[in-house]
This record gives sequence, C-alpha cells and structure tokens, in this order.
Amino acid sequence: MRIISICPSNTELVAYLGLLDNLVAIDDYSDWPSEVQSLPKLGPDLSIDMDKLETFKPDLVLASLSVPGMEKNVEELQRREIPHIVLNPQSLNDIADDLLTVGIQCGIEHKALKRQRQYLAFIDEMKSRAVTAHTFPTLYWEWWPKPIFTPGKTNWLTEISAIAGGLNEFRDKTEANVQTDWNDLLDRNPDYILLAWVGVRTEKVNKEVVLKRPGWKNLSAIQNNYFTIMEEELYCRPSPRLLEGALKLGKYIHPEIYADLELPAWVTTVE
Repeated sequence: MRIISICPSNTELVAYLGLLDNLVAIDDYSDWPSEVQSLPKLGPDLSIDMDKLETFKPDLVLASLSVPGMEKNVEELQRREIPHIVLNPQSLNDIADDLLTVGIQCGIEHKALKRQRQYLAFIDEMKSRAVTAHTFPTLYWEWWPKPIFTPGKTNWLTEISAIAGGLNEFRDKTEANVQTDWNDLLDRNPDYILLAWVGVRTEKVNKEVVLKRPGWKNLSAIQNNYFTIMEEELYCRPSPRLLEGALKLGKYIHPEIYADLELPAWVTTVE
C-alpha cells in the first residue's frame, strides 16, 4: 500500500502504526522519525504540490484539518478523486480514534487496536498520578507571540496540563485557540509560562520577546524562574508524541510524582 502524509502529525501517526515502509512521500515539515527525512517532499503542509503528489499514485493520502488552512488541500484531493481520509484531532481521545481509523484503512486493525490500548493505558497512568498532587499550578501556554495566542479548553494542551498535574490558565475559554493580550496575562499571573510557538524550532524561540512586554518581568512565573521554552514538536502536533511531551511536563512541574515514570518503548522506538 502506497501512503502519502501531508502534515507532520499524520506522518508520526503512520510511524506509530509501523507503516513507515509504506510511506512514499511527505510534506516539507514532517521530520520525525529521522527515517522520513529522506522521502520525497511535496511542499509545505498548507501548499501541497498536488500535481507532484499524483505522480506517486498513492493508495491513500492522509490529510488533516488540525492546522487552519488545510481545507484547500482536502478540496483538491476531492476534486482530483485521489483516495484520502481527513483527520481532525482536537483531543487525546481523538488521537486514539485516529490510530484505529488509519489502521483499519491500511488493513492492520489488530495492530492498531494494540497501539490504541497502549496509548490510552499510558494516559491513564499519568492521570492516576496527577490526582495525587498537592497543588495544581496554572500554566500559560503561548502558541504565538504577536498577537498572543494560547490554547483554550477545547484543546489537547488542556488535557496535557491536567495529566501532568497542572491547569491550563485559559481553560475558562471554550475555544481551541484564544487570542489574548498582555494585560490579561498580567491580571491572571500564571504560575508557569511555557513557550511553544507553532512551527518555530526551539532554538529560534526568543524569550526576550516576552520579557520586553510591559510589566511581564514582574509576573510570578518569571520572578520564580518558572519560565521556559518547550519543544514545539512535542506539544503542538496532535500525534501520540504528545505523551512524550506530557511526561516531560509532569517531570518539570511535579518531579516528586513523575520522576520514576518512563515512556514505554513503543513511544520512543518506532518499528
């Protein structure tokens, strides 16, 4: 079966299902696992070269609506009658469902069910530890610096925060993505400030951009040195790699609870 993935989270999903040998092409931003970096590239995930995609004669294209602007790719796949499925994960359970959906489409339902069970079991283990926390610090996640965007309640980072023993500062907003402003953050004064700018590599994230905002140096998180850069690829892509991010977060804010918990081999080693 010839599979094409046109966004990073889908490529990672394919890897977790052990289907890397079936991948024939990917979008420009798919970079994990390292084996995929040698595959033919079809352009940025929002501007896929559909003419080039067709030359690979795919049996299945994995599209996604998890990134705004991907709709035009889906419309073009439909227009050209290219076999495809569209994923749109917004939660940890959605990702579990997608593991099974893709597995069934690719004829490996049994293996996909196993992966789904393993994925959900690790989430349950983190949840069982989270409830033992004595404090639940508030976490401000910054997805984009100008204008400021942060995840709201309907977002996997709210769940990631919870299973790591924390609280998303903007869980009171129902949207998946919330545009806020500097003064709102000053009023909220979160316990932690976590920068995970979408599409920006860790080494390119500049903390000085945040520190220059009026009054922000006085925030408790910055005063207490609870101000850090988090890997975009572990928090901004809706794939099973979020479990790696969740555990890293848990060890950061509650080392006494998560220090001895290790990632299962299937999370860190793809087949």
